[in-house]
Amino acid sequence: MTGPEPRFDIRTPDGEDRARRVCARCGFIDYVNPRIVAGAVVTDDSGRILICRRAIAPRVGFWTLPAGYMEQGESVEEAARREAREEACAEIALDGLLAVYSIPRISQVQIFFRARLVSDIAPGPESQEVSLLGWDALPMDALAFPSVRWALEDWRAGRDQPVPVPVMRVQDETGAPR
Repeated sequence: MTGPEPRFDIRTPDGEDRARRVCARCGFIDYVNPRIVAGAVVTDDSGRILICRRAIAPRVGFWTLPAGYMEQGESVEEAARREAREEACAEIALDGLLAVYSIPRISQVQIFFRARLVSDIAPGPESQEVSLLGWDALPMDALAFPSVRWALEDWRAGRDQPVPVPVMRVQDETGAPR
């Protein structure tokens, strides 16, 4: 037996500037922090972009870049490579940081890399299909999330730079960039 179950109240703890979940029995503060998403704009030797049709919620059937939540104990680089394996059975080589997107309304920080494809591709368990497409063939009207469009546009804007200058974007509570 480990003792009574905690009972959480919402209040502003001493020394804090916002309301948090605080255990009424022991004072433990249950911090809930943003989640980190890692992903990549992956290209092959001919400049085509790896894109995946989602097989999982949210936005099943829409197109995305290989990306997803980091796991505990992994670096953001490891997470980006793992997501490419999970979604497209792809091995990738990271070339550098592309962009960081802060999306406070959904408590996410999304970190995208520029990467090269170093293997064949096939749909993983999280994808209905995967494809390598040139810029003009990308399904821009069927992208799963705004950040997919941002990453593609930011990749395109910096693709000719030897080391891209990372882009920082913040989305406000309405979903608009600020």
